[in-house]
Amino acid sequence: MDIFEAVASKNHEQVTFCYDEVSGLKAIIAIHDTTLGPALGGTRMWPYKSTEDALTDVLRLARGMTFKSAAAGLNLGGGKAVIIGDPKKPRSETLFRAFGRFVEGLGGRYITAEDSGTDVRCMEWVRMETNWVTGISRALGGSGDPSPVTAQGTFAGMQACAKERWGDDALDGKHVTIQGVGAVGYHLAKLLHRAGAKLTVCDLYDENLRRAVAEFNAEVVDTDAIFDVEADIFAPCALGAVVNDDTLPRLKVEIVAGSANNQLHDERRHGRGLLEKGILYAPDYVINAGGLINVANELEGYNQERALKQANGIYDIMTRVFEIAKREDIPTHKAADNLALRRIAEIGKVKSFFTPPSDRTRVLRGVS
Repeated sequence: MDIFEAVASKNHEQVTFCYDEVSGLKAIIAIHDTTLGPALGGTRMWPYKSTEDALTDVLRLARGMTFKSAAAGLNLGGGKAVIIGDPKKPRSETLFRAFGRFVEGLGGRYITAEDSGTDVRCMEWVRMETNWVTGISRALGGSGDPSPVTAQGTFAGMQACAKERWGDDALDGKHVTIQGVGAVGYHLAKLLHRAGAKLTVCDLYDENLRRAVAEFNAEVVDTDAIFDVEADIFAPCALGAVVNDDTLPRLKVEIVAGSANNQLHDERRHGRGLLEKGILYAPDYVINAGGLINVANELEGYNQERALKQANGIYDIMTRVFEIAKREDIPTHKAADNLALRRIAEIGKVKSFFTPPSDRTRVLRGVS
């Protein structure tokens, strides 16, 4: 892989390789686009087989965060970080503090948060070296676990899908299959149960399944069998690439709407395939933006009520996506991309206007 060709292919602004001999840190930070504001995106820890695999993943994820922030109406750009390592092994304070030093060195162009393989404790270690971090505990003024807000946004997006498909956003009596009832999936199941939906679930962990049965009277099926269940809505809340050549022909639902990232194995082919099957697809980075909205709120002083209200706004964003898709006769994932790209372009034009610095800025910069 030619690194500069990889960076240029999707118009990334900056890629930083981070290495610390003492802690063993090997990390990559990718900043995709900062037109709307500083790049915000979590830090993923994963035992990548190669540096090339890690680079490919971080570039893809950073670009996705640009679209997610733009579609959600946030004044933030897209970025992401990956740490090459096994998250199942004991995680080191030294490693995450070393990573925090690299984040600090970017001067606020990148703001990090927790992601797969990292947690609130990891971010608290990062915070010892930089203020450019979100997703810390409430005890330190942060938002803590973003799962409930992510689930609330997913639920609101699902209601918008129901309105689009059936003319009524009520989910009472609807049969929803949920793939993964761990963090976000559990909270989504709770909301759906309260709304009167019937649930069929699968998960890799028996503990999660027992909880879903006990609390929501859910039916349990094998992880592979979830794609064959006849239902109204399929909610992927675990792995990515779940809509693929194998599963697409097996789906017997009218809506796909869940919190997992990168649900389409091939966006163009499988997005079009869902449309041709008459299945309404909720673009993942739109419907699952509640987590991003949650941590973004920390930048202005966290207030969960405000975060939940903004997450509920995903209903209206999803409605706009459906309107664009119908007007332009395109799949919904492409409509979401267009919504995001237009906002970036429009705000970019506004920012192109020169405005003289305020007196305060002159003083700070030493301008007389």
